[in-house]
Amino acid sequence: MRKTRIIGTGSYVPKMVLTNFDLENMVDTSDEWIIERTGIRERRIAGKDEASSDLAYEASLRALKASGVKAKDIDLIILATTTPDMAFPSTACILQDRLNARKAVAFDISAACSGFIYALSIADQFIKEGTYKFVLVVGSEVLSRITDWSDRTTCVLFGDGAGAAVLQSSTNRHGIISIHLHSDGALKDLLFIPGGGSRNPASKKTIEKGLHYIKMKGNETFKIAVRNLEEAALEATKSNNINASDIDLFIPHQANLRIIQAIAKRLDLSMDKVFVNIDRYGNTSAASIPIALDEAVSEGRLKEGDLILMEAFGGGLTWASALVRW
Repeated sequence: MRKTRIIGTGSYVPKMVLTNFDLENMVDTSDEWIIERTGIRERRIAGKDEASSDLAYEASLRALKASGVKAKDIDLIILATTTPDMAFPSTACILQDRLNARKAVAFDISAACSGFIYALSIADQFIKEGTYKFVLVVGSEVLSRITDWSDRTTCVLFGDGAGAAVLQSSTNRHGIISIHLHSDGALKDLLFIPGGGSRNPASKKTIEKGLHYIKMKGNETFKIAVRNLEEAALEATKSNNINASDIDLFIPHQANLRIIQAIAKRLDLSMDKVFVNIDRYGNTSAASIPIALDEAVSEGRLKEGDLILMEAFGGGLTWASALVRW
């Protein structure tokens, strides 16, 4: 039976580092408070000349190099982002041009922090059906552009970065085992950006009201995230008749260290089986999981045959899990 296998990963983060001590000079907060509440120590911030497509391009080059696949051979590019270069064309099309991947179909998807797993699911279907052979899946975000740096409840959380993976058909046991997607639009107001779309198009009034920045109800989001992520993880294990103890590496969305620890505890997973890099990058939304996956590969945390569980939770609300045999 045809499966979808990840054959190369890559990631890129901007050079500029914004530490908690830097934030102490910007808003009423402290390094101690941020670490205690979130686990974040620093995050990366894109330069003035860097957009989502630029970060995506660098991550994609590295993923292509790792896979041994040429850009000209890529059949499909799916890019997950909440911070596209512009309303249209899609950032995926801009990336396609930069890579000179002329035969590739390219499009964006919007599922906030769950975007990379959503994109994996789409790629998985195309590959399993035999429609495409090589697919490039990317998560890229420049969240610093939609962050209110005067709002101490949100500005400490987010950072910029991109991650990418090249996927190919496989006929052995390695590859994506199952993906589980969920959404609940009734909870859309817990995490959203009210301005900039057709509901509240950009105007002097929307700018003055700060409607183009991330709005979040933190406490409510935290509780729902823990519950839904636990359910998504158990859905992945139960549907495949395995136990959480069978997982070799858990790669969660890097939103909040306390959420990650709570999920690990509920799954009875020791933290040495959990990949964490939130302390260095903060929440990079759709880029979070592919950056973590690439770093896990680079650090030798994954070996052939390992069982990986990835999961994410984001605005929409959306949440998802993916079980992969490396």
